[in-house]
Amino acid sequence: MLAIINLLSIILYFTCGAILLSKMARLDHLPAINKRHVFAIASISVLIHGVILYQQLFSPVGFDIRFFHVLSLVAWLVALLLIISMLNMQIECLGIIVFPFAAFMLLLGYLPSEAHLLTYEMKSGILVHILFSILAYSLLSIAAVQALLLYIQDSHLHNRHPGGFVRALPALETMETLLFRIILLGFVTLSIALLSGIFYLEDMFAQHIAHKTILSLVAWLLFAVLLWGRWQYGWRGRIAIRWTYSGFIVLMLAYFGSKFVIELVLNR
Repeated sequence: MLAIINLLSIILYFTCGAILLSKMARLDHLPAINKRHVFAIASISVLIHGVILYQQLFSPVGFDIRFFHVLSLVAWLVALLLIISMLNMQIECLGIIVFPFAAFMLLLGYLPSEAHLLTYEMKSGILVHILFSILAYSLLSIAAVQALLLYIQDSHLHNRHPGGFVRALPALETMETLLFRIILLGFVTLSIALLSGIFYLEDMFAQHIAHKTILSLVAWLLFAVLLWGRWQYGWRGRIAIRWTYSGFIVLMLAYFGSKFVIELVLNR
């Protein structure tokens, strides 16, 4: 039964992405009825995805945060944040990447990897650290998608080819403003994650997590410089995109890179 609803969620995610791609390739904007359809289909997908994640993550003794389960959780959070934002912001264009990505992460969630349990007896502060870490990764993943669309839009405008897909996007200034709002929110949650780690983890620079801590701090610094440059010098366009991807790549290496090596390489 779980496999059936998993397949249904994957199909619905791909359907949302296909609707958005086909409509935005031909029209300057999505008609309101199509937006409602996409929102409804995406909401059902996210709901089903959430049920699947509940089954995968929660065990009788704790949370199973193995590599592919966490990838699926991040994808679910990204999709959830997107559909919530669609209620009052014209950002459904992000769904062209976000929804198919969530579908692929659902598929990967069934690949074998070593279980990594967090018992229910763990301190609440550690759980707060983990929660804000995952939320920060999710928000900054959305920022990375936004930066990609911004790069495509900027390239087309510079080459004077603002064709169908690009014409469907909001104005460049609006896209940049949205990007920095998402980055700021992700930066705040990442700061909380790092501070909670300092207070509640016994040693953030212990041998098995030192690389994760150092890379997370480097990513935090990169995003801090980017936000400072935006505020102080009005950074925008490609310089903002480069800094966004630099921070995002380092942050992904901090968590998913280390988990991939530990769970899927060293334990083979």
